[in-house]
Amino acid sequence: MSLYSFVRDFTFSQAPQHTRELLQTCLLDILGVAAGARDNQTSQALKRYAVSHYPAGALASRLLFDGRAVHPLGAAWAGGFSVDSLDAHEGHFTSKGHAGASVVPALLALVDACREQGRSISGDELLSALCIGYETALRAGVALMATAPEYHASGAFSGLGVVCAGARLLDLDEQTFRHALGIAEYFGPRCPMMRLVDHPSMLRDAHGAGAYAGLNALLLAQAGVTGAPAETVETTAVAAQWHDLGQRWEIDAQYFKPWPVCRWAQPALTAMSALLAENPQITGEAIERIEVETFHESMRLQGHTPANADEAQYALAFPLAAFPLAALVARGQVGPLEVTGEAIHAADILAVSGRIEIVEADDLSARFPNEILSRVSVSLKDGQGFTSPVTAAKGDPATAMTQAEFSAKFHLLAGVSLDAERRQAIEQAVAELPASTDCATLFQLLFNTESVQALPGSTRPMEIAL
Repeated sequence: MSLYSFVRDFTFSQAPQHTRELLQTCLLDILGVAAGARDNQTSQALKRYAVSHYPAGALASRLLFDGRAVHPLGAAWAGGFSVDSLDAHEGHFTSKGHAGASVVPALLALVDACREQGRSISGDELLSALCIGYETALRAGVALMATAPEYHASGAFSGLGVVCAGARLLDLDEQTFRHALGIAEYFGPRCPMMRLVDHPSMLRDAHGAGAYAGLNALLLAQAGVTGAPAETVETTAVAAQWHDLGQRWEIDAQYFKPWPVCRWAQPALTAMSALLAENPQITGEAIERIEVETFHESMRLQGHTPANADEAQYALAFPLAAFPLAALVARGQVGPLEVTGEAIHAADILAVSGRIEIVEADDLSARFPNEILSRVSVSLKDGQGFTSPVTAAKGDPATAMTQAEFSAKFHLLAGVSLDAERRQAIEQAVAELPASTDCATLFQLLFNTESVQALPGSTRPMEIAL
């Protein structure tokens, strides 16, 4: 099946049942992350940026969990940055990146703009576009990683998934679609990911840039700007990444994060969680030393005393080993409040993090990136010692989270900003999307305008064809 045929003709019901269920899980998971990140420093900064520099005009989209109207490009910037700012969204091994943190906020912005123009969009139509966006973004990521010498951030490829999802909603002809893909690829932010790992900042995995690049490419192509071809889609060098589109699903190969920290931290968290469950004598006060053996790339996440939330979630001694392990040992959970704000400097967590050593294990490095693994050893002050087996992260396809665990994660993250009634309503609305004739119920819950003042001088945008 050609890519254009897939984008034009695919319907959500054509995907296998497991893939359909997983896609709805992806959506709920990303919405939980967005709600958990709503009020953090990065999200607030990007919402101010969007309001100031991308005012609503001919097109308007509302800011997620905020309600203020801005241009869809501003909503894409803000939404991508916000989801990326809380490192709890799903990922994918062979692309070494993520799709949903770009695709979901960009697509929600585009659909909201369509609805602002009076267009009714069914739940099935929304899910079809999301499924297209996820699947094509992941394949574009695999193609980029197979042809580019550097490890690039996810925003380098996720914009192509945004184009594919958006082209379906906007009913682009094939020529315009090809130009949009070429523009998104050409302007894609091929960010050096390991620089961010070594020097954490709000830029994270470039999902704001990927969401923006995708929507911008659609608008440019609609305006007549040319850009084809997209090399990561159309060249023979990447044919293997696209030939079985619609038959095999990269979505099924995604992993999910139980905790809001870098994926490279998750195996150690999983191992430590098991040790705690099996050995209740392991407490923060009793610990003499913790050693984490892990692969080289994970070991690069050093940093025992992060200065901010970005360092806390992109370190190893704090997010991978020190912070999540310390939070698990000292407080019993790792949620948004444990990796942001004042908790970063909490004495009980820092007391444990200072006793953690992270070392590279050659046998685990040799198995990366196909497997991400860690071993954890705990020594207590009374002489007792405990060592985990080599452990893969909870949430991998082979160690999948249950629906009850996904629900608990959603409520833990979203509970930072949303009350229980609204969280339950979102969960129900996502579950009912396949049968919904219009996605108005979900969008009302996501773009609540209560207590949000209108922007000074704002007016209803004029209508244009979408």
